[in-house]
Amino acid sequence: MQHGVGGGGAGWGQPGPRPSAPPQPPIPPAQGWPGSPPPQSPPHPPHQHHQPPHQHHQSQPVPAVPEATGHIPLPPAVPGTGGAVLAVLLIGPAGAGKTTVARHWASTRPVPTAHVSLDDVREWVCSGFADPQAGWNEHSEAQYRLARRTCGFAARNYLANGISCILDDAVFPDRPVVGLGGWKRHVGPTLLPVVLLPGLEIVLERNAARSGNRRLSDEEVARIHGRMAGWYGSGLPIIDNSHLDVEGTARALDEALARALSAPGGWPG
Repeated sequence: MQHGVGGGGAGWGQPGPRPSAPPQPPIPPAQGWPGSPPPQSPPHPPHQHHQPPHQHHQSQPVPAVPEATGHIPLPPAVPGTGGAVLAVLLIGPAGAGKTTVARHWASTRPVPTAHVSLDDVREWVCSGFADPQAGWNEHSEAQYRLARRTCGFAARNYLANGISCILDDAVFPDRPVVGLGGWKRHVGPTLLPVVLLPGLEIVLERNAARSGNRRLSDEEVARIHGRMAGWYGSGLPIIDNSHLDVEGTARALDEALARALSAPGGWPG
């Protein structure tokens, strides 16, 4: 057997190390074979903990409140005397419209208000009534004083129960003790007097429209009207309602009373 010559020629003698094959990437097994790992889904982003969103309650629009300061609504403004509890004496000659204006003012106030008319109380006396057409005498003055005390008693009771009261009378300025002073004694010092004094021609016209014992002679009406002129300069409010209707006169009365309530010392009387 012939051997090759040489000491380690290539391809001869002891075989040398064979070069290794380059590494091949592993071939994944077909899906579904036993032992194959389950298919992997694409990676998900890291889980984020979401807080439930806060529920925002939409506030309903607040309707505009008239005469409001900030969020506190003010009560509706009441002009004039408003809800004050008052004792009022409406003074004036026959035919001035005292009773009609006093009743209208009392019936249109926003709070309970009573009207007490001196003439109505005087006429409670049926038999033996001292008719004013017969003139002023001791009998008529006695019944007048009695009626005034009765009116004052009624007014105090109304005021004690929170009810305003307006009275009307033909009070003369030249008889303070019998007239205004007597009313203040019976009703109280908080009595607010107001004078209603239209022109002479107006009271004569109104007196002519009256009937019964409420109608006086023109001479008596003129005499009473002349004496009422003494209220000028007294400091009391005087309303000339010659060209005012009942509603306008009642409004002027309420405004005069409102000024008295707002004045520091009121008015003299």
